[in-house]
Amino acid sequence: MAKGDAAKIRSQLGHPIVDGDSHWIESVPVMTDYVCAEGGTKMAEEFAKSQNRRGAWYDASPDERMQKRISRGNWWITTANTFDFATSMIPALQESRMDELGIDYSIIYPTRLLTGNSIPQEDTRKAVCRAYNKMVADIYAPHKARLTPAALIPCLTPQEAIDEVDYAVNTLGLKVGSFKGSQRRPIPEYEVDGAAPNTMPYYVDALGLDNLYDYDPLWQKCIDLGISVTVHQGSNGWASRMSTSNGEFNRLGHAASSHEPMTKSIFLGGVVRRFPDLTFSFLEGGVGYGVMLLANLVGGWQKRTYDAMKKNLKPTNIDTGRLRELIKQYGYGDLKAKGDEAIDALRLQELAERETESLDDYAALGISTKAELIEAYSKNFYFGCEADDPTTAWAFDARMPGRLKALLGTDLAHWDVPDFAEAIPEAWEMVEDELITAQDFRDFTFTNPVECHVRMNPDFFKGTIVEDAVKQG
Repeated sequence: MAKGDAAKIRSQLGHPIVDGDSHWIESVPVMTDYVCAEGGTKMAEEFAKSQNRRGAWYDASPDERMQKRISRGNWWITTANTFDFATSMIPALQESRMDELGIDYSIIYPTRLLTGNSIPQEDTRKAVCRAYNKMVADIYAPHKARLTPAALIPCLTPQEAIDEVDYAVNTLGLKVGSFKGSQRRPIPEYEVDGAAPNTMPYYVDALGLDNLYDYDPLWQKCIDLGISVTVHQGSNGWASRMSTSNGEFNRLGHAASSHEPMTKSIFLGGVVRRFPDLTFSFLEGGVGYGVMLLANLVGGWQKRTYDAMKKNLKPTNIDTGRLRELIKQYGYGDLKAKGDEAIDALRLQELAERETESLDDYAALGISTKAELIEAYSKNFYFGCEADDPTTAWAFDARMPGRLKALLGTDLAHWDVPDFAEAIPEAWEMVEDELITAQDFRDFTFTNPVECHVRMNPDFFKGTIVEDAVKQG
């Protein structure tokens, strides 16, 4: 596809293109001023220093990296195309290029501050998120017709998330949030006051199931405010991503790996049942993991609900008399000699009686058929897919367990889009290669990203360039 075809592709479509996950490159000096206004001079100075630190990996020798198992991170993560880089820094320039790029409307997420909602120090975390949200509300205010920024929402406790969502929506007028729902927390037994979280044994607290706090008040607040739970997170530094030498080993699949536990928790924890109108979008991880998870859930539900297990897996269902006969008839020498002892060692009665609580891991779903499970999973989950991801086609493949809601997230500003003008042509290649249909492409680039937000807030696109198209459906 030749450069410049993005506008041509867009002109041939009967619908707008809504980019559900674009990015911008924040100015550190500008952000520092906002941090200063929010948290004071000392915090601003520390923030500015933190943005210039090389990081522990660079300060350690190869031996230290191995000894401490310091995970190598990514480097050179933004485009080096000068015009595209400037486009990501300057909202007015991005807005002026939208037609050229074939994109009608974009939702903008952070780059440098994408992990700002996970800063360990509570006062700094809250101040940085508040400062960032004030900054983007100011900077993007003149560009509401085509660009909307996402607020940075800290989620280490539900109350801090509730406070910031409320402020972002009701005070700043923002309508999208960047949430993080798979939190790496110290295991309480091994927690040391004042120690950095990454120096202690940890677990991944995926919001929705077995959480340290009750997050239902946050989900209700999102419904009350009409804001979708858009999740932007990664799993770099998790136990399975600790190569000391290879950044790609740590990066590959990291977004999907972070989304999978939250998707499972939201589903198996019954959040979709308690809040059936709340939409969740999992960005940058693609839909491949979502399709595999749905297939596993269907298989698991069919074989591991309590009724199915009681019928097929309960240890006392085994006829020990018949088993004894089979051992005598077919067993090898030593087994025949110890037949009764071998059967006693199985402890079938003990195994059957051992499980006395939480006998149905699918009970929170409140479903009785496979079709209900697929509907519950596919109704409110949206999966952000980048333009160059061919597994997006799985979302629309009738051979898969269900049709999932993939939405376009170009990831503009980042390394994987070396030429902004190629994003839409790359996505359109799935139609040209007959992996998806033109109708699927419409759902991918318009229906799904629109629906994700309009279901929560019918006025989401009011006053934007796509308002009329959204009304027409």
